[in-house]
Amino acid sequence: MIKEIKNKIQFAAIAAPIYAADIVIQPKAGGFDALKNLTIPGMVSGAISLVLVVVSLIFFFILVLGGLKWITSGGDEKKVAAARGQITNALIGLVIVFAAWAIMKLIGTVFGIDILGNLAIPTFQ
Repeated sequence: MIKEIKNKIQFAAIAAPIYAADIVIQPKAGGFDALKNLTIPGMVSGAISLVLVVVSLIFFFILVLGGLKWITSGGDEKKVAAARGQITNALIGLVIVFAAWAIMKLIGTVFGIDILGNLAIPTFQ
């Protein structure tokens, strides 16, 4: 039984490229127009923005996990101290990320360079 299943899987693996050859993918009209405007400074700007967002999210989740550790410590002094340290480190990390964002915005304003592209702090408006 197992040998029969193995033979069918091998046959399907051999036949799969033949079936894939019949598929033709047509891009939508104008689907790659955005690539015409792609530049190295634009890619660097996008990478910096992506790193800032990802690092901010990581530090935020570290902060939340530190809070959960504090809540679930059950009054144990060592666990509370470890949770307090984690929360402090996460807040320091968030301050550093925000300071980096603010410095890049300042440089962009002073020198007229759009370092961060369209990255902005969300508002309630």
